[in-house]
Amino acid sequence: MGSEGPTPGVTIHVTGFKRFHGVSENPTEKIVTNLQSYMNKRGLPKGLIIGSCTILETAGHGALVPLYQTLQSAVITDSNGPNSGPVIWVHFGVNSGATRFALEHQAVNEATFRCPDEMGWKPQRVPIVPTDGGISRIRESCLPVEHITESLLKMGYQVMRSEDAGRFVCNYVYYHSLRFAEQNGIKSLFVHVPLFLTIDEDTQMQFAASLLEILASLY
Repeated sequence: MGSEGPTPGVTIHVTGFKRFHGVSENPTEKIVTNLQSYMNKRGLPKGLIIGSCTILETAGHGALVPLYQTLQSAVITDSNGPNSGPVIWVHFGVNSGATRFALEHQAVNEATFRCPDEMGWKPQRVPIVPTDGGISRIRESCLPVEHITESLLKMGYQVMRSEDAGRFVCNYVYYHSLRFAEQNGIKSLFVHVPLFLTIDEDTQMQFAASLLEILASLY
């Protein structure tokens, strides 16, 4: 009993996106870039490890290789490190028309881009992973999205659970991440945030920190 080591912490890897068509400043780039230092100042809760903070290209197929390199690097790092606890991916994306935060419960195997991504790709009704079947295939997060949403609501945040992550790059990345998570025994969650004009930067930083703290408390 006395020989048992410390309980492994929860390692959370975070991504945001660069600017894209119609959004000259992507709030998620700033949130994710500043999250580690913000959490350090706030005080990291016991058992929470921020594994990485990565800014992704706002692109689908053309950015697939770096996306998988990012996802894979977390698995390699965590399996080789002293911490062998749960691993969670949290992806932040902006919804410029939103008035509140949205925790996405699922992603759909469909890429239908309303405008070209940052690499010029504009698919229409294309399966994201053809070997997964048709465009109606859905993958769901195995995290308790309803419980997490309720916890954030009790803390005073304007947040909802969503069943529709759209069909643009956010859904594209989330679908690949959920598939990768299932294959590698980890978990994934996508969060849509509004523009800073709608919910200010400080509140969004507090929200991101609170979300990570809630995720760490699940284990």
